[in-house]
Amino acid sequence: MNITPIAIFHSPLTSKFGVPKQSGIVTELKGQIVFEPQYRNVDYIRGIEGYDYLWLIWEFSANKHKANSPVVRPPVLGGNDKKGVFATRSPFRPNPLGLSSVRIERIDSDKQVIQVSGADLMDGTPIYDIKPYLPFTDAHPEARGGFSADYGLKHLEVVIDSKYASKFSPEEFNTLQEVLAQDPHPRYIDEPDRIYGMPFAGYDIRFRVTGNTIIVTEIV
Repeated sequence: MNITPIAIFHSPLTSKFGVPKQSGIVTELKGQIVFEPQYRNVDYIRGIEGYDYLWLIWEFSANKHKANSPVVRPPVLGGNDKKGVFATRSPFRPNPLGLSSVRIERIDSDKQVIQVSGADLMDGTPIYDIKPYLPFTDAHPEARGGFSADYGLKHLEVVIDSKYASKFSPEEFNTLQEVLAQDPHPRYIDEPDRIYGMPFAGYDIRFRVTGNTIIVTEIV
């Protein structure tokens, strides 16, 4: 089967470093689904306005090497414990496809662009299919969460000087804080003096992590 992208995703996150680890974690993170020319026909999305969420099937396009192991090392487990690739959401898979649920914010039918929020896709990600989220069958709040349930979501306290707020719109500044709070650095690295860099909305966000606090040192 040969598949080609139906759309490209656009986001203020231009590197996979800093992208939320799952969809829905950073609810304010906005993005755009921009359809490829051959799919810019309103008939393709007729009826989509009746849904609140969509499933996106996309490619881990930033992966530089092909997956060749049946096991991976989930960062949440410290980077040492191995799990079967099909028991994880690792990007290093036999077929590098991702699945994300995003919220529809606005549909620009004339431009064939869907504005969404809560995505975990970096800028430029190819999208191969879009399906509606069906709450009566897709939601299973009673379901077990495997080993991931023992760790849950970790949120850091974010320390960022208010002088940097002028570089962004209020919405972007709040989103940046949410992205940082979900702990973008590898959890198994404990080096309080190490400076990390993450692109966001055209800027390089530099920060360090000390305990449960992330401190922005510079924005350039």
